[in-house]
Amino acid sequence: MESSENVIALEARLRACRNVTTLGVRPDFSSYSPSEARLIKDAKKIYYPSVYYADMFAAMGKKTFPSAHNYRFVQDKIKQTALFYLLGIPCPRTRVFYGRFRHEKIIQHFQFPFVAKIPRGSASGRGVFLITRPEQLADYIALTKVAYIQEYLKVEKDIRVVIIGDHFVHAYRRTPVPGEFRCNVGFGANISFDDIPAAAIDLARHTAKLCRWNDVGIDVCVSGRNCYILEANMKYGREGFRQAGIDYGHLMETMIRDGKI
Repeated sequence: MESSENVIALEARLRACRNVTTLGVRPDFSSYSPSEARLIKDAKKIYYPSVYYADMFAAMGKKTFPSAHNYRFVQDKIKQTALFYLLGIPCPRTRVFYGRFRHEKIIQHFQFPFVAKIPRGSASGRGVFLITRPEQLADYIALTKVAYIQEYLKVEKDIRVVIIGDHFVHAYRRTPVPGEFRCNVGFGANISFDDIPAAAIDLARHTAKLCRWNDVGIDVCVSGRNCYILEANMKYGREGFRQAGIDYGHLMETMIRDGKI
């Protein structure tokens, strides 16, 4: 175990940082050794506490990074969209459908084509479908009890903006491969750091501030003259960092050392 002067993390995201001691996430707290439990209890702040422990630390009054509030929206498109509507953040027209007659209700509110998503627990473009005909809608409805439907926008640019703490870290444009409408890197999208509209970065920063998210990759699309927030990714990947020449571990180590997070 490293020096107790190191900050304490539970999840493994900071294990490359020399000033972080990573203890792992153990739902049974008694599984931690007495010395590990003492480090957790005595720490002024816990880094990457996990969804499981974030609210517990918040209840204790212990600071965390990311915040417990950040964790409450992890991979939950329904909650994210509701928050966007509450705060007046521009996003594609979206409705959530429940119950036996989802198919009929969806057709009443949306015309083909539209986008359907698995609303919880999906990421990296998995669980996202372009629906162009009734048979595809039926297949989608068979996958989920809750239908999350968005209008299909003609996207001119798809941009990922990463915010850590209160700081804009970087942004990149994602271009899908031919024949693929999803702009996710995991589906072969190309990353570019050119021609990124300042308005997209400004909207992402504004969204993170309004939503009080302090560790997030925000997806923004440009359609026509407007920018829209698509979703927030609290478990964003690091390929964009790599291609930008940013050493993620060194970046986080420095931000911790300088008190920025």
